[in-house]
Amino acid sequence: MRLRVEFTTEPFDLEEAPAHALAAREVIEAAELDAVDVGPFGNTAEGGADSVLTAVDALLRKSLQAGATRITLQVNVVGEDGK
Repeated sequence: MRLRVEFTTEPFDLEEAPAHALAAREVIEAAELDAVDVGPFGNTAEGGADSVLTAVDALLRKSLQAGATRITLQVNVVGEDGK
């Protein structure tokens, strides 16, 4: 199964990326995921279910440890592996 995760971390800082946002970006970019897109107001990544779920776990833990007060995420099934 392939999954797509979309997420944001808060609080926002329009002047510079906060530590929790940088932690989330680091986790997603280091994970074995496809189609990673990080931006100032939303982030998406896609990959196999195991890879996405492992990355989401790390993202939640590291972002919260780095000061996130809210993490909003959505996970969608986007297909089967290999399709």
